[in-house]
Amino acid sequence: MRKAAGNTPQTILATDLDGTFLGGSSEERATLYDWIAQRRDEIVLIFVSGRGIDFMRGLAKELPVQPDHMVGDVGTSVACGPWYSPLPHLEQWLDACWPADASDRIEQAMQQHPGLSEQPIVGGRRRSYYFKDPAHALAARQDLQQLGFDALISDNLYFDVLPRGVQKGPTLLRILQALDLPAHRTLVAGDTLNDLSMFDTGLAGVAVGNREAALDAAIRQHCNVYRSPHPGAAGVLDALQRFHRTEDSHGFITGHRLSPAAL
Repeated sequence: MRKAAGNTPQTILATDLDGTFLGGSSEERATLYDWIAQRRDEIVLIFVSGRGIDFMRGLAKELPVQPDHMVGDVGTSVACGPWYSPLPHLEQWLDACWPADASDRIEQAMQQHPGLSEQPIVGGRRRSYYFKDPAHALAARQDLQQLGFDALISDNLYFDVLPRGVQKGPTLLRILQALDLPAHRTLVAGDTLNDLSMFDTGLAGVAVGNREAALDAAIRQHCNVYRSPHPGAAGVLDALQRFHRTEDSHGFITGHRLSPAAL
């Protein structure tokens, strides 16, 4: 665990990638990454993505700042520390939530829903699909929920079948606890409905300016989420600068959640 220098409070940034940490112009991304790099001993960086761990390992080699930990595959895989290793007890929890016959049962159920097409490369404990017609996705979700799985619809395109109770938010909370990282110093960032579970944790959050309309509606009553007017990396930096200066997440939210720019 990184130690903050002096009296500066340590901040944990748990951020989605596509559209969020990787969103915006090249200048906006560079500004965010430079800001983090200049305070690297004060920031714990966690990637929380629908992308797989292998993708994030490759991405980490290309970025000027590397994550300390990773939550991949919409919360169904985890890699932590300098070698991006699994945490044994989290692996046990994830395995217990994903029975050996889960993939076969899902595949059989999805044969009744030809309006959804399977994504070609998917890791973690999940099955993932694309859809065009929301009605088809809603019908498939109902069937899969009856089988005991969660089905997550996001960005008007993605359909993820997940273990019941396993998404980005619940897995992130378990990582914070396992690594003794303070929840009150954690800022989560996202832009689509597959980030909603992070905002549902009650952790301080920022929904960046290019957020999905359905996510914006879903967080309207979330007092813990700052709705930034700035897109992608600029929205992350907007919130991160504010949050890093505060002593607690409550001060960040009450100071900025209801500002005119956020509404």
